[in-house]
Amino acid sequence: MASINLQDVRKSYGDNEVIHGIDGHIADGEFVVIVGASGCGKSTLLRMIAGLEKITSGEIRIGERVVNGLEPSERDIAMVFQNYALYPHMSVARNMAYSLRIRGLGKAEIERKVREAAEILEITEYLDRKPRQLSGGQRQRVAMGRAIVRDPAVFLFDEPLSNLDAKLRVQMRLEIRRLQERLGTTSVYVTHDQVEAMTVGDRLMVLNGGRVEQFASPIEIYRRPASAFVAGFIGSPSMNFLPATMDGKVPVFEDVTRLPASAAGRSSGPVTLGIRPEAVHEDPEGNLRVTVGMLEQLGANTLLHGTVGRGGHPLTIVLEGIRELEGGAVVRFAVDPGAVHLFDPESGSRIN
Repeated sequence: MASINLQDVRKSYGDNEVIHGIDGHIADGEFVVIVGASGCGKSTLLRMIAGLEKITSGEIRIGERVVNGLEPSERDIAMVFQNYALYPHMSVARNMAYSLRIRGLGKAEIERKVREAAEILEITEYLDRKPRQLSGGQRQRVAMGRAIVRDPAVFLFDEPLSNLDAKLRVQMRLEIRRLQERLGTTSVYVTHDQVEAMTVGDRLMVLNGGRVEQFASPIEIYRRPASAFVAGFIGSPSMNFLPATMDGKVPVFEDVTRLPASAAGRSSGPVTLGIRPEAVHEDPEGNLRVTVGMLEQLGANTLLHGTVGRGGHPLTIVLEGIRELEGGAVVRFAVDPGAVHLFDPESGSRIN
């Protein structure tokens, strides 16, 4: 196993810089998820760690070695891809053993390693099958088995679950987390799915436009997002945003609605309020008058999509259980004290 250190890592294609000076330390045995929208640079960063993309400048260390000039095969990493990358003409066992045969290991040792990995992943009964005879989830297990047998210092996962259906994705992400905890191997995992990221990662590196917006634990990012971008990206449903003005360190929405938040050192001027949908509750005396739009019945709860204020600002609220509310009705809500986040409307940075 090994730590990973990124120091001012940059990537350019001609004059177009796509990774803008990323720094970060991933501890030995840690599971870090790189998450962000499509095109933010997360897969490019992962491929630079793997050696599949050359870095333009900066330094990448795996353990004590600077790996900038090393080929992927020299970096002691194993990568699991989105498309499995299995050899269709080989059996499961031969797919898993391929890299070991290339390294010249003996037949008995190869068989032992393949059998151990197959038992861990519960695919022993499929060892003689070809990939076409397997389901998507089984193929992904084979791809992970091929990585495990190499006993690498680092696992790299490039959106490994995106080809699976929703139910299987939930199952597989738990299996990947369980597997990493069992093996204790340093792991870097790329996904665009923020729910997946929150579930599997010890820490999340949130990328936006090739820059790190925040690098912290999932709970810290959820509770104290560093920017409006992070606040809107992490959390499902997404955070609500409302324009407001500070009045004596208290944010005021549309001149009348004072909300329970403060901004140290800022007593006037515009701010952006961030309110999570689950931090709002019905209250006959509440100061948010919400006009009901559409309801989404999810069984355990109901999502209310409505509007608030003279400007008809959209607001999503999570209601417990199954609810029936008439479209166009006005319902009063209150915001939980301390649950309002404040951001600078120009830079997007957190200010409370």
